Amino acid sequence: MDDGGSARHRNGTHKRPKLEDVATRVGLSTASVSLVLRGVPGPSERTRERVLRAAADLGYQVDRTASTLASRRSRLLGVMVDIHSPFHAELVEHLHTAAEEVGYDLVLSTLTRTRDEHTAVETLLAFRSEALILLGPTAPADALVALDNKAPVIAVGRRIAGAALDVVRTADDDGVGQIVDHLTGLGHREILYVDGGKGVIATDRRRGYRTAMRRHGQGDHVRVVAGDHTEGAGARAVRHLLDGPRLPTAVVAFNDQCAIGVLAALARAGVAVPGEVSVVGYDDDTLSRLSCFNLTTVSQSAREQARHAVTAAVERLDRDRIEPREVVLAPHLVLRGTTAAPA
Repeated sequence: MDDGGSARHRNGTHKRPKLEDVATRVGLSTASVSLVLRGVPGPSERTRERVLRAAADLGYQVDRTASTLASRRSRLLGVMVDIHSPFHAELVEHLHTAAEEVGYDLVLSTLTRTRDEHTAVETLLAFRSEALILLGPTAPADALVALDNKAPVIAVGRRIAGAALDVVRTADDDGVGQIVDHLTGLGHREILYVDGGKGVIATDRRRGYRTAMRRHGQGDHVRVVAGDHTEGAGARAVRHLLDGPRLPTAVVAFNDQCAIGVLAALARAGVAVPGEVSVVGYDDDTLSRLSCFNLTTVSQSAREQARHAVTAAVERLDRDRIEPREVVLAPHLVLRGTTAAPA
């Protein structure tokens, strides 16, 4: 039999439990219950447990739309994410954790083949995102600065020289340099780079390859093949190499997705990795860790990037920090099974 706090009508239909129902169940004010359900510091741990248990028993769910409209603050961080990027997916997971720890939630807006950055950002603003965390934005720096006048912008993963914006990134040129250091240390000289196309991130990684090759006295062996961030680019690069007189002893790809395309194409052609050609990616995304790939790559410290991005947003929103700040994290090489000394 239902008790007095039940959300069932006598005719057998259900009505949605209200905040007042939870407050009645635990004998607290609606204000106190609201603090707990919004994750605001203040209530004791025992009170939090009682409220959360009562909410679960009653089937109460926070009406975010109503609470947002009733408040001048939404406590939402808008995140622009490329739906095709495994690395972005991992960043979002860590962003959720970091945001929840400080009483914020995320709104996601995706980039697709038919949905550009402008559309994605406008959606985030429409949902009253208080700050915008943009993963790998490609918009011009002046456009991002103008956007920052609407809501604080934190650009993740991309260097933005001279712009008054918060930036969280890793040193991409150093990361690729570590790859070249590793390969030359194994004895490789003919190290080919599959490029990432246009954009600042691709430019930095390409520069890192060229600089490291020259540093090791291999300037005459610098070779860059056009590509992008997809598996298809890696496969196309291999087809191009197979048409040439001989294969390089090592291939460095712009990112892990491109590197997986390289691995798959080499396997189809019967080329042993790493026996005949070593392959290295960049990002250390979830696919690179699968045993079927076991890809040597560079980690961008997704957890740390996410934590710094959320911290930057909260400092702008809650601590009135005005001056922009750039956080540059050191990448590190992750050695797995796709590199070895040249035959």
